[in-house]
Amino acid sequence: MSIAIKNEAEVAAMRLAGRLASEVLDFIGPYVKHGVTTGELDTLCHQYMVEVQQTIPAPLNYAPPGYRPYPKSICTSVNHQICHGIPGEKVLKNGDVLNIDITVIKDGFHGDTSRMFFVGEPSIAARRLCEVTFESMWLGIDQVKPGATLGDIGHAIQRHAEGMGFSIVREFCGHGIGRRFHEDPQILHYGRPDTGERLTPGMIFTIEPMVNAGRREIREMSDGWTIVTRDHSLSAQWEHTVLVTDTGHEILTVSTGCPERPALLPKAA
Repeated sequence: MSIAIKNEAEVAAMRLAGRLASEVLDFIGPYVKHGVTTGELDTLCHQYMVEVQQTIPAPLNYAPPGYRPYPKSICTSVNHQICHGIPGEKVLKNGDVLNIDITVIKDGFHGDTSRMFFVGEPSIAARRLCEVTFESMWLGIDQVKPGATLGDIGHAIQRHAEGMGFSIVREFCGHGIGRRFHEDPQILHYGRPDTGERLTPGMIFTIEPMVNAGRREIREMSDGWTIVTRDHSLSAQWEHTVLVTDTGHEILTVSTGCPERPALLPKAA
């Protein structure tokens, strides 16, 4: 495993890219409503990134080995879609839950974040799933400090989500990020404490748990990208990009409209 440790200039560039990614989510939030298509949301985000921010939408034409090029600028995963949903003609309706995943490139550096959105009023069960997933992400972030391990992050996420009766998707994970979209290390959202790579200042990676209301098993749609729950249960995901600092951590994907950490959630010791 070759983990890139970022210097001060690289951290500053990542901080800018992270803020810009989060601001795309601030921008698109008011447009998430009954009757809009996911394709329309993609067009709005693309225009905002390219014309207003002068950023590059990282997903557009992204083609890792074994994949066809991704055809859109954002990912929109609705209801039982777990991740990598391709925007298109899908019309959002009241009660839907939607993950929008944004990655921008600014001055050669990537900023990566995602949020859940409600279309109208969600069901109690859907709201609870999204809340627990959000809490799980934050409990994982709380573990990030020099000397902690990757297993500490995964364990905190898994213990909370599964303790609430949900399941963790295991086939997809967080990742290191910087000049490249996906770098080492992989950040599993399950695991055992005090196992795996130890964290050191200058590491930057995403924490992005995918949590299912039902079973954890998944399947891939025929488009080659969209991942859904095998049992058709709802899924939720939240994502932040995090820097390991000398004394703890810094979240790089923050903006004025970014949801804050749940006030009543206990913090790690």
